[in-house]
Amino acid sequence: MAALLLLVLLLLPLLLLRLRFWPRLRWVAADLAFVVRALRCKRALQARARAAAAADPEGPEGGCSLAWRLAQLARQRPTHTFLIHGARRFSYVEAERASNRAARRGDERAAGAAAAAPLAPGATVALLLPSSPEFLWLWFGLAKAGLRTAFVPTALRRGPLLHCLRSCGARALVLAPEFLESLEPDLPALRALGLHLWAAGLETRLAGVHDVLAEVAAEADEPVPGYLSAPSSQTDTCLYIFTSGTTGLPKAARISHLKVLQCQGFYQLCGVHQDDVIYLPLPLYHMSGSLLGIVGCLGIGATVVLKSKFSAGQFWEDCQQHRVTVFQYIGELCRYLVNQPPVRGPRRPGRGPGVRERRERRQEGGGCLRGFWGTGAAASPARAGFLHLFPFSLIRCDVTSGEPVRDARGHCVATAPGEPGLLVAPVSPQSPFLGYAGGPELARGKLLRDVFRPGDTFFNTGDLLVCDDQGFLRFHDRTGDTFRWKGENVATTEVAEVFEALDFLQEVNIYGVTVPGHEGRAGMAALVLRPPHALDLGQLYAHVLENLPPYARPRFLRLQESLATTETFKQQKVRMASEGFDPSALSDPLYVLDQTAGAYLPLTPARYSALLAGDLRI
Repeated sequence: MAALLLLVLLLLPLLLLRLRFWPRLRWVAADLAFVVRALRCKRALQARARAAAAADPEGPEGGCSLAWRLAQLARQRPTHTFLIHGARRFSYVEAERASNRAARRGDERAAGAAAAAPLAPGATVALLLPSSPEFLWLWFGLAKAGLRTAFVPTALRRGPLLHCLRSCGARALVLAPEFLESLEPDLPALRALGLHLWAAGLETRLAGVHDVLAEVAAEADEPVPGYLSAPSSQTDTCLYIFTSGTTGLPKAARISHLKVLQCQGFYQLCGVHQDDVIYLPLPLYHMSGSLLGIVGCLGIGATVVLKSKFSAGQFWEDCQQHRVTVFQYIGELCRYLVNQPPVRGPRRPGRGPGVRERRERRQEGGGCLRGFWGTGAAASPARAGFLHLFPFSLIRCDVTSGEPVRDARGHCVATAPGEPGLLVAPVSPQSPFLGYAGGPELARGKLLRDVFRPGDTFFNTGDLLVCDDQGFLRFHDRTGDTFRWKGENVATTEVAEVFEALDFLQEVNIYGVTVPGHEGRAGMAALVLRPPHALDLGQLYAHVLENLPPYARPRFLRLQESLATTETFKQQKVRMASEGFDPSALSDPLYVLDQTAGAYLPLTPARYSALLAGDLRI
């Protein structure tokens, strides 16, 4: 019997190797550690919520989650540094006092102070401010006073700005003095909306625009009653965050008090601790900056280094100066860091196509930073986890239309390992979808019904991900970014990865453009050269020919000095695609892939005309 048991134990690993789930067992220890963190995080948030519900409604720890969490930290870690912004540093007790002053001013205005017309409790105040301590004090203070905030992207002006303010029902607007000049043409329309106009530090006096910071500074820093901000339901709207508006006007996403509470657990889930220092160069009007970055930092009581604007050249100096241990990033940030000249310093973390390989050639020191996504696999942003604690699914979809593929029963089809799929998450009381301010038609396409069984509801993220056989997830594309050419789907990220292997290219943006007389979209690559290199068309053509199938080879090249990105560091594809490839309309050097000649050739007006006439084979 003992010999048989020994034989089974010896053969068991071989048996597991043949099973599909064996690769995931390699990470079971890490998965279990994550489960422990998740359970501890859940218990901690529940305990905090119960304490707030039982607290004296007249006290500071009986209001909304932002109010009672700040009050807790001011009591538990009063002198610990919460915020570093340039040369300024603020402890948790200083943050509490600054937000209390803002709350008292907000409470007076909500009650109808003589200095201004009244704002009803629950009214919305829009913030058009750069990332700064003042942004945080006003956000926290307005929340404590029971007012909603709307985080307006700082680049918006004219029609899009007015649309955002109307859509969230803003009754007041706080703007930065440095924006006054660019906003001057909008002031009559803003006044016509009946908005209270406040400036966060007024340098030039304008009629009807009050300096809110001067008014706040005159207030006492004592706590305000918790009942002012306590929501009647955790699903009540706490604030508004706007979508990017890349395919239309921005929409005001409703963020509930429950979501703000849940975001307090973000860094704890990632294994970050209260003694860590978090580097946050993301705009606060974006969810990643405000809810995950700031609220997540409050959840663990850590320190955050807030940057008003990301600087790749200053990044490592900042990290060394402030002893940064955690870097939160999105979009192209790591690519910008890799593209900087080599310097001696900490190890440079990388994520996304083309970054890891150059990162390995560029490491020149010991590592001190840890990214919050990885668990060990290279270039993999996250893991699904063996126990699948947070439910989501990857389903097959038509990448050009974004519509899910359904089987004969009308249900969606889950993807296999290694197959790109649309990321969807179930909507539940614990994870509700509140939609957008305005009509329900704004949420059309974001909710999918009858996904796996009749009556279920899933949220459509619009992201295409790939899950490998070990459970590692990597970003593949956006449904709107993937395009179809010659009957095949082309993932822009996969094509970009091939281009970025060329040392003379620094940045690449792949997108599809319409070509008259042809179905689908032909690939176009916007390129930025790496100084001091020149464009080697011969090497590029040979590389593309070897590494990409015919349908995925970009037909057009556009040489640029820099690539346009959004304020959240994502490459702009929609606008680039709309500009097309007409050499008479674009000043950039353009090239076309002539398969007859077997080369990329300059796209002259004559070749452009031949292309439209069908004489140039693409």
